[in-house]
Amino acid sequence: MSELDPAFPSGVSNSEAKFQLAEAFYSRTDKRGVIQAGNNVFQRVAGHDWEKLIGAPHKLIRHPDMPRGVFHLLWERLKAGQPTAAYVKNRRSCGRFYWVFALFAPTEDGFISTRIKPTSPLRSEVEEMYADMSRREAAGASPAETAEDLRAWIESKSFVSYDAFQSHALATEFEARSRQLGRTLDPKLKRFVDMTRAISDVWDEADRMTEAFKAIRTVPMNMRIIASRLENAGGPISAISVNYSQMLEEMSTWVKTFVDGDDCVFAHIRRAVLMGQFLAFAAATEREMILNFEAPDDVYPEAVDAVQEIAQLTDHERRFAQQTVDNLSAVEREARRFAHSVLDMKRYVTGLSSTRMMCKIESASLSESGTALTGIVEQLDSCQEEIEERLARVMDLNAVIQNNTSMLRSML
Repeated sequence: MSELDPAFPSGVSNSEAKFQLAEAFYSRTDKRGVIQAGNNVFQRVAGHDWEKLIGAPHKLIRHPDMPRGVFHLLWERLKAGQPTAAYVKNRRSCGRFYWVFALFAPTEDGFISTRIKPTSPLRSEVEEMYADMSRREAAGASPAETAEDLRAWIESKSFVSYDAFQSHALATEFEARSRQLGRTLDPKLKRFVDMTRAISDVWDEADRMTEAFKAIRTVPMNMRIIASRLENAGGPISAISVNYSQMLEEMSTWVKTFVDGDDCVFAHIRRAVLMGQFLAFAAATEREMILNFEAPDDVYPEAVDAVQEIAQLTDHERRFAQQTVDNLSAVEREARRFAHSVLDMKRYVTGLSSTRMMCKIESASLSESGTALTGIVEQLDSCQEEIEERLARVMDLNAVIQNNTSMLRSML
């Protein structure tokens, strides 16, 4: 049916248009978003005749529930040459809706899009956010404003950027779909997933480690207070507090370069790993689309040269695959930088051991007057043990990233 079902005079229905989980959609547009070609799944689920699809703007299948801010963000990224993935609710010709997870990629002449059925719980979260965006737009918010709302929502979900979110979403949907189809995830893809999980764990460890570090920032001041009460006997303690303050300053600098801001050591390795995951899953999605395109029973109109579309899609998949390989160099470089940074922190922690030992010696020599100093030593013992444990865990996780990178080098 290529016209709206008269049962839905508003043009939309609350019922979902069904398609198979194993099916994948393909369409190609020019730079204006005008449809140049597609596969049979795209035509059948959209419900329009080929004559109406070819040469029509892609918004022909846009569902009115989709906030304009999503397309604002999408076009902003595509015009900047950035491949982009997004959840999209489309409308069939009869008014029914269907959800896809779409991967959009720029080409020399326009854009290609491959789409799969989203089945993870993440889709329902996104759907709620889209509904909020639509309500804001109905109240007068511009697409640019609701696009910023979407970015803010993504950050509230602990994703540092849209790139981080789309990498997670693409891997999550591809994994969930493979699992439900009874397919084993490709070992190369699994290694990328393992690396992203490791980098997420690094963040948790680093966050807890910096909290432990903050807990001992008051130690120099407490030492000075004790020294002032001990008058002349407090000289050594005062000297220790000065030394400790200098170490804390160096550790503060380390924390800033390691986990603070977009240019820190951790941010660099996280970006490299997440980009690698996105590229690998993007290539895998397009490979599957190529296989779907080659279904033996497919018949295409004269306007769609399936052989040419497969060739173009194959060329694009190879580019994604090569970019994945190239990205491994960035991961390797950042993993080495990461390891060196952690070793620097270990040296600072060794300095803490010396301070802790000096505190113990002074505490013993002060007899009853050293009770307060004993409390500081105990605090140092506890915090240092936690910091050392966190650092060891971070080093182990970095080893996971390095090992997987080395294995991927031999597999790709």
